[in-house]
Amino acid sequence: MSEKSIVIACDHGGFDLKEEFKKVLQAQGFEVLDLGANSAESVDYPDYGAALASEIEKGSAEKGVLICGSGIGISIAANRNPAVRAAVCHSGLTARLARQHNDANVLSLGARIVGLETALDCLNEFLTTEFEGGRHERRVAKLGSA
Repeated sequence: MSEKSIVIACDHGGFDLKEEFKKVLQAQGFEVLDLGANSAESVDYPDYGAALASEIEKGSAEKGVLICGSGIGISIAANRNPAVRAAVCHSGLTARLARQHNDANVLSLGARIVGLETALDCLNEFLTTEFEGGRHERRVAKLGSA
């Protein structure tokens, strides 16, 4: 696994945004492990959230991105795995705080909630912000993360 590896997954509601993200990530030199969905045909988001969580747990990538209609359902599915700290974000600020304070390792977005520019801002903040540690370490440890 390289630091420039990232795993991405979506349901049908997030397909178009996932495809945009793949282009951006690959242009930035990331190796993108795309777990699907592979079209806008209806699928079940829990399957994709769980698949991404499994890849994070295996160490295929340190970070991941999940996308569904709201970002909520797919994040719930992923967060069932203790190796995952998926945060639903709606702005660059929430993405930055998810990294700084919660050491989130998965960004979850709602393609029906945020527009492309906001989604790209979230992605950028998520990828470029480091965990602050300090007082936050104790709190993150209480989450039971692996």
